[in-house]
Order: sequence, then structure tokens, then C-alpha cells
Amino acid sequence: MLIAPATANTLSKMATGNCDNLLVATYLSAKCPVYFAPAMDLDMYKHPSTIASFNALHQFGNIMIPAENGELASGLSGEGRMAEPENIIAFLEADLEKKLPLKGKKVLITAGPTYEAIDPVRFIGNHSSGKMGFDIAECAANNGAEVILISGPSHLNVKNAKIKLIRVVNAQEMYEACHQYFNEMDAAICAAAVADYRPKHISDQKIKKTATDLNIELESTKDILASLGQIKKQQFLIGFALETQNEIENAKLKIQKKNLDLIVLNSLQDQGAGFGKSTNKVTFIDSSGAIESMELKPKEAVAEDIINKIIQQYA
Repeated sequence: MLIAPATANTLSKMATGNCDNLLVATYLSAKCPVYFAPAMDLDMYKHPSTIASFNALHQFGNIMIPAENGELASGLSGEGRMAEPENIIAFLEADLEKKLPLKGKKVLITAGPTYEAIDPVRFIGNHSSGKMGFDIAECAANNGAEVILISGPSHLNVKNAKIKLIRVVNAQEMYEACHQYFNEMDAAICAAAVADYRPKHISDQKIKKTATDLNIELESTKDILASLGQIKKQQFLIGFALETQNEIENAKLKIQKKNLDLIVLNSLQDQGAGFGKSTNKVTFIDSSGAIESMELKPKEAVAEDIINKIIQQYA
């Protein structure tokens, strides 16, 4: 809440709890953080009783937006002019931002599918929309992190200016982008559904339909998550696992094999979870083997749960 006490008398009433006007009554009943932007004449602003009121309000946990120098209502010029609206907004944004739990942290996130070309028209891909990764990126940025979001083909866009969106198409491009930024990151969350295989040979021209069957020789793509696990230092590395059977056992093996700190397990057996859904149901498994099963939630809420794991790591 923002309050602009225009007189020393109002300021004193706020400091002493004298509830005899609407402004002070509103302040005294506030249960949220309070910012106050004083505005009064020069002599009033410098008076010892006013300074004492400032100190009292500070002790109560309130935050003062300092007055500025300029022309005052009395015709004098000096300190006491209420801060300009744009400066008040800038002060609020800066003060709130520095209190965010991931302020100063850098987080790498991957999202969406990869498309592995067969020819200029056809590709091998999957049904991932990228929504889970984009929601994680927004949540990380809203908590103060500087975010690098590397996304495969997706119609989604980012809203937060702290998210640097890098669009790629195939697994090799995603691999290269991840390795370009990973060393400077504090955490990485690999939520993308990266193709495990790609055509070994890509036709330069569209393959014509013929009476014979089309045989495509496949080769493995690079395992992005495992490669990051091999080179990680201080990074908190989170992977995703989408399983259809022996979910817990397979996820635990993936943690060990890829040197992860946490894995987010999805199961296609859970109704409301999977590709193309607005909800998800996940299970967290950490490197110690501890298991935490979550309820079915909107993907935005699942993103908050995941980011809270990083916040706990750096708290």
C-alpha cells in the first residue's frame, strides 16, 4: 500500500496511531507492506518532530520514499516536494525486486518439442506444446531470476522482460544453445521433450510418394541433460521424466545416470496429465531418493512447486 501524507500532522498521527481521519485509519488497518511518500514544506520536512515520525514509521517496518527537491506550495524551493509519480513507481519496483528470492540468480530452462527433419516438408516430432517450460520460465522470472528460455517449435511467447527467449528447431540446436549458457547458470531445468532419434540422412528435396515403403534410418541425438550433468559444477540441475511403466524405478535410474539433483516425474497413466493439457500431476524425486507426490494442478501451480525447489536450494 502507498500512502502520501501531505502534512506533518498526518505523519505524526500515523506514527502515534491517532486514528482521527480516513487516511490514518486506512494505514492503521493495513496488513500489507506500507510505503509512504511524504510531501510538505521545507521547514516542516526538516523539523525534529517530523524526523521523529519518520524514524517511528521506519521502526514499524514501513518504507519511506524520500521527498525530492523542487518548488514547494509555499513558493520556497528545497527538499519536501513529493517524489514524481514515475520515480515512485521506479522506487517501488526496485525495492520489491531486491526482495525476490531468486534475485541475482540465473536459470536456464528448456521447453517444447524438437523437430528432426526428414526432408524440407516432413519431420519427426512429438506433441509437446512447451506450456510447462514457459510457465516455469515465467515463475522463475517473477521470483527475480534472470532466465534463459530455450524453446523448440511452439506458438507460445513470454511476458516477462527478464526472460531471454531463444528459439531452436532441432535437438542439435538445443544442445548447442544449452552449452552456450550453462556454465554461467545457477540452475537449469530441462523440461523440453527432445527427440531421442533423428533421420541419419536428410533429403534435400521432398521425398515423392511411391508404391514402395519408405525406410528411414535413424541415429541417436545427443543427450542434452546427461551432457549437462557431466559438466555441472555448482548448478542445481532438474530433469523431467515421462514414463509409461516402472515410473519410480526408471526415474531414479535417470537421476543417477545423468547426475541430477531433482527429477520431475510425469506419468501418462495419470488422467489430466501429459501433452496438450493445461494441468499436470508430477512426482518429485531428489538425488537422495526422497519421493514427493503432488496433486493434479494447473501447470502454472506445478511451475511454482518446481521453482520453490530452487528457492529452497538457495534460501
